[in-house]
Amino acid sequence: MRSQLELTPIAKGDTADGPHYLALRDKIARGIELGKLAAGSKLPSERQFQGDSGAARGTIREALFQLEAEGLIYRRDRSGWYVSPPAVTYNPMRWAGFMTYVAEQGRSPATETLSTELEPAPPAVADIFRTAPGTPLYNLHRRRSIDGRAVLVERIIVDPALAPGLADHSLDGSLTQILTGIYGLTVVRNRVDMRPCALVKFAADALGVKPGTPGLLVVRTSIAADGRVVEYDQEYWRHDAIRVHVDLDVRG
Repeated sequence: MRSQLELTPIAKGDTADGPHYLALRDKIARGIELGKLAAGSKLPSERQFQGDSGAARGTIREALFQLEAEGLIYRRDRSGWYVSPPAVTYNPMRWAGFMTYVAEQGRSPATETLSTELEPAPPAVADIFRTAPGTPLYNLHRRRSIDGRAVLVERIIVDPALAPGLADHSLDGSLTQILTGIYGLTVVRNRVDMRPCALVKFAADALGVKPGTPGLLVVRTSIAADGRVVEYDQEYWRHDAIRVHVDLDVRG
């Protein structure tokens, strides 16, 4: 279906307001803002953009890359450009699992376990769990989706001393519910670090995007009341899929 977005021809060169790729970026962004391009809808092809705007292919690509960096659009491999769905809200102060907080926002979460292994802890990880290097720890790799779109790949490390037989359970759901309901583990503190990143190859491959695509790395250490680390989680998110929200009292 042809986009409702209408583009007027753009002359060559830069305008007084800046490069022409920014003018094209603004027109597409305005179309998204006004609902002419709905979330999840496919954008016109680069060739269609050329015909409608008269802009050079390089100008069009610069505009699309700018919109991608802003999280307004995303690429599907060999399919084209699409308008990004609304980002899901993540509150790092809660120990609410992905399945829970995504469903609470009226979205459809899904989890796929890619691998579950007992692996010897390298020194840095052993230090986090206050155990000896080489101690076997569960190493889980999972891919998680929202409304059928893969949005993050995660590596979770759990101490089998706290959750013996964890690998015997289906992990294609809420790990939080397994840890609380079956093993009686309760988290009282989350230590969360977040930083922008370029998706490394293993994460990009799992999400079906090109390595180097903008992402957000969320590293969470969940700690029980007795100080033991319940889980250590590294999440590689598509940067357009998550919005971090924290509401707290300000102390002077």
